Amino acid sequence: MAYQYVRTAAYVPDPAQGRFPVLRHTLSLPAHWEEPLGRLRDHGRMEGRWHGPRRIPTREINQLIRTTAPDVVTIASNATFGTDAPWLYCTEPLPAPVTNLYAATWLRSLPRDPEDPAPRRLLTECFHDLDTGKLTWRADTVDLLEQQLSSGGTAMPARQVYRLLPDELAARIARQGAYEHGGRRLTFHQVAGVSGGYDAGSSSAELMSWPPIEHRPAGRSGERRPSYYAATLRVSVRTVPFSPVPRVHLSAGIRRFVTGKVWMPSRKGVSVYLLPEVSLVPDGPVSRRLSVAMLQWRNGTTDWRQGGPGGMLAAVAALDGLPSVDRLVKEADHWIGNGRDGIGLAVGHQTAMGRHPIGTGLMPSERRRLIEWAEQALAPEFVPAPKLERSRYGRPPARHLAKRPAMPKDATGEELAAVLERTEQTAAENARVRRAALASTLDGADLVVVLLHQTDDQRDRLVATAESGLGLKECRREQGPETWVWETEELTVRLHAHQLGVLGSPLGTEDRPPRAGQEHDQAIRERRGQVAEAMTRLRTQVPGARIALVELEGSEAFQGPRRRTDPKYAIRLGCADAGLVTQFIRPLDTGTDAGDAEKDAAMRAEAAWADGLRQTGMRLVPRHTLGDRIPPGLNQVAFHLVERRIDGPTGKAQFTPIAVLLRPDAPCVLGRTADTPEWMPYPDLLRTLTGRVRGSDLRTSAQQSAVTAAFIRRTLASLRGAPTLVLAHAQDVRKRWPWLTNGGLELDRIGLDGGPTQRIGLYGRHLRIVRVADGGRDETPQWWAEREEREAELAGQQRGGFGMGLWVSRGPGGPGRVFYSTADKASTQTKLTNDDAKLTPHVNPAGRNAHRPTANAWNPELLELTLACLQPGDDPEAWAALVHQQRICKDDYRDVLGLPLVLHLARLADEYALPHDEEEAVDPTAGPVEGTDEPRGSGQLAFDFENDEHDEDQTHEDA
Repeated sequence: MAYQYVRTAAYVPDPAQGRFPVLRHTLSLPAHWEEPLGRLRDHGRMEGRWHGPRRIPTREINQLIRTTAPDVVTIASNATFGTDAPWLYCTEPLPAPVTNLYAATWLRSLPRDPEDPAPRRLLTECFHDLDTGKLTWRADTVDLLEQQLSSGGTAMPARQVYRLLPDELAARIARQGAYEHGGRRLTFHQVAGVSGGYDAGSSSAELMSWPPIEHRPAGRSGERRPSYYAATLRVSVRTVPFSPVPRVHLSAGIRRFVTGKVWMPSRKGVSVYLLPEVSLVPDGPVSRRLSVAMLQWRNGTTDWRQGGPGGMLAAVAALDGLPSVDRLVKEADHWIGNGRDGIGLAVGHQTAMGRHPIGTGLMPSERRRLIEWAEQALAPEFVPAPKLERSRYGRPPARHLAKRPAMPKDATGEELAAVLERTEQTAAENARVRRAALASTLDGADLVVVLLHQTDDQRDRLVATAESGLGLKECRREQGPETWVWETEELTVRLHAHQLGVLGSPLGTEDRPPRAGQEHDQAIRERRGQVAEAMTRLRTQVPGARIALVELEGSEAFQGPRRRTDPKYAIRLGCADAGLVTQFIRPLDTGTDAGDAEKDAAMRAEAAWADGLRQTGMRLVPRHTLGDRIPPGLNQVAFHLVERRIDGPTGKAQFTPIAVLLRPDAPCVLGRTADTPEWMPYPDLLRTLTGRVRGSDLRTSAQQSAVTAAFIRRTLASLRGAPTLVLAHAQDVRKRWPWLTNGGLELDRIGLDGGPTQRIGLYGRHLRIVRVADGGRDETPQWWAEREEREAELAGQQRGGFGMGLWVSRGPGGPGRVFYSTADKASTQTKLTNDDAKLTPHVNPAGRNAHRPTANAWNPELLELTLACLQPGDDPEAWAALVHQQRICKDDYRDVLGLPLVLHLARLADEYALPHDEEEAVDPTAGPVEGTDEPRGSGQLAFDFENDEHDEDQTHEDA
């Protein structure tokens, strides 16, 4: 029996309680400070470099406060002036000397060059005119439910509510005592917050169990170093489109800590969680909250961020209370737990540092226990949101491929033979359907694949996978060791195998990896040129080659200091220059059980081959089961922003709006960019993304928003005459399409260019728009099914499970346009049970130990589907069901997709966005490669075949 309800970790205000007033002491920056501080900040900066308002940042001083005064809550990363917009909040005011010290330290940080005589003179004038010593705290009553309504009827909490309400509720959770299960108690401390913008993900409040949990591997005590981790709880304020009621979300996870030496990632900080016995600032209050400091690596040295000579930490005399950085990065666990030298601390682990012995995530039963313990502190002001109910449209989509017959239990020999015969017939028919679809996508051309391998066994697996997936075994016309050819009625497939050789060797020298910056750029450029030259020569020998399957070690082989030796980006770029798409596959894992390794390698080969075919533009699009509720001939369009930051893998930035189209009468997935006039095949779209470096005309948010709006308007106009469903991923597109924010949405009205919204009918009678939001920044709540719904005898045991489906919200307010989609347990979790625990000892119902700290756990996200724009007479639930069904692509994927198919394909284009200078690249205008019809040009890049699991509990570090 399927679950009929799921429970979410979302909470709504109890209307019987009314307002939620609390007393806080606030500190505001006087209004007359704004002009002199602006002059101090802007002195020496070139005119014309600034776009939009000039803000006076408080980010650095906020971080200093997070490190040294964790009880203080900062509201914004830019200064606000006047008593109506306080900057700092706390339950007890800081002593006047400490307040003055912070203000003076902040002022000294504003000049661009504090040693220049001119800004030094301005700074002296500021100290004289502003008199920081007169800053005073004021007692204020703050309503933690203060809000307005947007024009679309969505709750819009006041800015301070996003920081203060989570802080208040987190303090209540910390005060309610220890969480206890299985004989272990976990004591939670609040973690100092970091200010964020309006409705920013960083505005949540966090708690963490302390001291950290210690896990010792099996074996003799002391033989292996212990690992450390902690439970985390986040509290955040969120809203739901068109609902006048705000939400509080609780989320539970883990944080892992470094043991031994700390590897410092370039350009990023590493968080250090501190619990000192005394204040780090003279005369400052002692807090029971965990402070957060940042380590950073810059110019070859590691130091405290804001530390060093003249830094803010030195200015407030906090460095004396912190450990030596040199020793800390060598012995990160020396101070862990109860600590030494008057301070306990732990260094946060990042995935870039390499594998950690403790697995990620929590399974649903343990998540449920922890959240239901924490939610007690939210009463009486907040009550659990109503459970989500299963939609009446529960059928999965129709498949293109037939399902293989099930093997009956206790089958006789005759029955078994009959089932095996039907299985073979089904497999043959499915292979024929795939070949026909692929032939249609290729428009009659042969499928020509280049395999660059390091081992013969992985080569042979890919050959076997190609034969089984496309039913080619009986059609082999040529067999290795370098060339395989299969000829069928629908399609000819050619596979050419070559050794990867030195093209796959690590970048840099044997002695050290290339240094970040120009040396790394040069290493990529040289390898890219070598790969492009080799692949161009190869394509003269292999006419019509489209795909390169590349056997290369996975990213875990290039972690820590070896991260910049990874040749994958250079190989992708070089293959792209030669006109090849690329798909990577890892060698056989020789470090695990042989049977498990072989099974894993076979599955990876199957997925690598399938992903290679996807990059030709061939997909079997799920066919909905909603009848005439959905118009025939429906186009599906996804808008996506392909972006790379300057601190990405190639050190270059890119911004390219794209659209991906699933057209019912098109055999190939289509796409376009903002600067292409027509739709093109998906592989061509991907090729256009390679090597694009963002120009100065797309540097600002205003420029990017204008280009995005014009592109959306032009794309919608081109589809005006046909039924069209537009899907947009909220966390991706709304930063440049602000209408998609919760406060910007208006029912059946669309907004572009930042102007007033317009009726959707002005864009035609066939357009619908659905906004999809995932769990990023806790935007949608964590969830679980309650096992007692199906097994009444489990009542009171807090057992959790998974339930796949489309869910209807019966919550307060709203026009019934918001639905939720969930997936089931991933196929990779075959060895995990819903009762496995990581935080405390646990015994499952069978009496077996279920404490498994080293196992990776993963929970499917709750996907929010907002039916923003529909046409008169549409059934919102049916359209939501259509979007949900587009996640269930069982013909092409083992598991339910994280996003609907068209959005999934659009997001995968990010892997091809590798902007890089093309000084030594193959000239893309040099005409076709000899002996082929394929042009030279920058081609698409590959996807690693690695489980892209969402590490929902990963530490969020400042970039």
